[in-house]
Amino acid sequence: MKLNEAQENFIKSWGSLGSQWGINKTLAQIHALFITTEEPISTEDIMEKLQISRGNVNMNVRTLIDWQLVYKEHKFGERREFFVGEKDLWVVLKRVLKVRKEKELDPMLKVVKNFKEIEEQTPEAEAFKAKIENIEKFAMEADSMLEKFIKMDENWFWSKFIKLLK
Repeated sequence: MKLNEAQENFIKSWGSLGSQWGINKTLAQIHALFITTEEPISTEDIMEKLQISRGNVNMNVRTLIDWQLVYKEHKFGERREFFVGEKDLWVVLKRVLKVRKEKELDPMLKVVKNFKEIEEQTPEAEAFKAKIENIEKFAMEADSMLEKFIKMDENWFWSKFIKLLK
C-alpha cells in the first residue's frame, strides 16, 4: 500500500470511528488529516483533500481549535490561514475527555441535582430519590476519575496500568 492510499484509508476509517464515538464524521476526518499531515495545512488544502465545502471546513476546524486539537499557524508572506494538529495522542485523549466531560457529564450532574428535593414521602417517591442518588453518586465518581485522568502524567498512568495487568 502506498502512503497516499494509507492516509486516505486512515482518514475514512477515523471518520467512521468518530461517528461511532458520537462525533461528527467530517470533524473526525479533518482531525485524521491533521494527525497524518506534518506540514501546516490551509482551509483550501482540507477542502481539496476531503472534497468538502469551505463552510464545513471552517465550522469543524473552529471546533477542533476550541477543543485545542488544532492551532493556527501563520506563514510569513501568506494571506491564507494555516493550521497544525496536535500530534501527541495522550494530549488528544485528555483534551477530548475534558470536552466530553464538560458537554455531557457536567450537565448531567446539574440536572440530577434538580431532582433530589422531592417532598413526598411515598414509597414511589423514595424509590425515585434512591435512583437519582445512585445516578448522582455514579456521575460524581466518574467526574472525579475523569478529573484525575485529565491531570495525569502519561508515564505515571502507563506504569500503574501495567501493574494492574500483572
